Amino acid sequence: MRHRQHRFAHGPNRHDEARDDDLFHEGHEHRHRHGPGYGRRRILDSAELRLVLLKLIAEEPCHGYDLIQAVGTLTSSAYAPSPGVVYPALSMLEDTGLIDPVQSEGAKKAFAITNAGETELAEKADMAEAIFQKLSSLTPAEEMPDAAPVKRAMNNLRFALRTALHRTGARKDLAHDIATILDTAAQQIERLE
Repeated sequence: MRHRQHRFAHGPNRHDEARDDDLFHEGHEHRHRHGPGYGRRRILDSAELRLVLLKLIAEEPCHGYDLIQAVGTLTSSAYAPSPGVVYPALSMLEDTGLIDPVQSEGAKKAFAITNAGETELAEKADMAEAIFQKLSSLTPAEEMPDAAPVKRAMNNLRFALRTALHRTGARKDLAHDIATILDTAAQQIERLE
């Protein structure tokens, strides 16, 4: 039987959109109905992306395409946000009065930071700096190690977990023992260089 997902399954409050009181609130990580860890994790959540765009616009007025290119340059092409996330973020920044459209050549809409945007950016300077550090530390795609062995091992782990947890007569503390093993493995992986 085929699984069909209802298009309103997530609801308006399920995504990491900004709260009314803080445009740059660090929202929850997006999770699908299958639970955490499925699908690709975003490099930036929507609040972080808005802050990056605001900082880049503060440096000089930009078009959306220029902003995508600037993030790509900053990350040595390891990451470039899609137009599908950049343009809604620009609309939100404009709607909240942090940026304004400016006269530009051609049909492209350029944006400049407003006084309110400069104030907001000054208040979030530490957060912006941390995000820019994170972006500049990304490994370019051509330098990343081959992930095939890791993917194979993850599939083996997934199968072993499913088998162990669904085994008839499994002891009650089995999940805690498995979690301890996985936490230890995660700590060892974090220490790898």
